[in-house]
Amino acid sequence: MTRLRKMMLDELERRNYTQSTRRAYLLGVADFTRQFHRSPDQLGLDHVREYLVELFRVRKLSAATVAARVAAMRFLFVQVLKRPWTVEDMPYPKHPQKLPVTLTQEEVARVIEATSLPLHRIILMTLYGTGLRRMELTHLKVGDIDSARMVIHVRGGKGAKIAT
Repeated sequence: MTRLRKMMLDELERRNYTQSTRRAYLLGVADFTRQFHRSPDQLGLDHVREYLVELFRVRKLSAATVAARVAAMRFLFVQVLKRPWTVEDMPYPKHPQKLPVTLTQEEVARVIEATSLPLHRIILMTLYGTGLRRMELTHLKVGDIDSARMVIHVRGGKGAKIAT
């Protein structure tokens, strides 16, 4: 094991990174090193830029994979080599926006009809009819339903802590 690899591993452990993150960062730095046939401490930001372009253009890796490599390079340069690094110097790649799959009314009706238990049918119909999220529905209480006004009061909602 090289001195630099040991320093990086020690820093990853000291900061309590998960085993999978440690493995990914070490793999990314090793791949970066192989690309230029030199130790990473002899390389700079221009080398990192060249490496990332290779990942996108030649290897055709996804934005998420390249972002993980950027994170590994950033960790190496900032935490291990103590070199300056800003997001402006090396921005994370933009992730493509994916639209969710939307079911047709007929598909939704088939899913609801395919349920064998009445409780499951009620859950699916409520989710579909109200647009509630699954966790919002599970925290719903009888008092949250105002049937006179045809309103459901959602407590907490997305991202908020719901008191139990």
